Amino acid sequence: MLLHIKEFLFIIILSSFIAGCAVMKTGKSDRQMNMKYSGEGFTIKYLLYLPPDYNEEKEYPLVLFLHGSGERGRSLSKVKTHGPPKLVHEGKDFPFILVSPQCPDGERWDVPKLSDLLNEVQDIYNADKNRIYVTGLSMGGYGAWKLAQTYPDRFAAIIPVCGGGDFSNACIIKHVPVWVFHGAKDKVVSLQESQRMVDALKKCDGNVRFTVYPDAGHDSWTETYKNHEIYSWLLNQSLNQKSQQPHGLK
Repeated sequence: MLLHIKEFLFIIILSSFIAGCAVMKTGKSDRQMNMKYSGEGFTIKYLLYLPPDYNEEKEYPLVLFLHGSGERGRSLSKVKTHGPPKLVHEGKDFPFILVSPQCPDGERWDVPKLSDLLNEVQDIYNADKNRIYVTGLSMGGYGAWKLAQTYPDRFAAIIPVCGGGDFSNACIIKHVPVWVFHGAKDKVVSLQESQRMVDALKKCDGNVRFTVYPDAGHDSWTETYKNHEIYSWLLNQSLNQKSQQPHGLK
């Protein structure tokens, strides 16, 4: 009987330990809340991540991440496939609010709707209006360019990855710090899509940087988003033109 009791207690302890580990793992990787914003005649589902030190009395930078065409749909878990949402899911901490909406199947990014979503999140979570940023990959790269060109005074900086935009109207954002990334061997979105935007901005003395990965194909985002430097650069940009020192990056 004593042996059975010991075995029984061992099983309980082991089960509790396993359960505890599972809870810790879930808590670490499931820090992005599934959210929904309803506007006039539309609804946007999005992931929301708040910094570990989030305090309602404090203002935080806000990064809007736009996924590519492969992550469209109804399941928000798909949005964690690439980019910052993936890194958060894997356990990385960021010192900014991260908003990662999902585009419905068969659609492309609708910038007025995204602007409405940003207004909502900014108001609720006390985002710093001088430090709002947008980045995106592929279809999201196009979305990042379009958002900035549509609302040229809203974003402190943008990072379009393997996307493109209206190069004939590029100079409208010549004052916006831009860091562009693309793979030289991209067969899905031609390198020329980014190159034309960069060249157009340079012609009007735009604030632009361009990184080309010589051996990369369409996936230029994995290397980009794991680069610590892009977040430091991003958070150092502000609409009020005061140099901001990033903090909390790990």
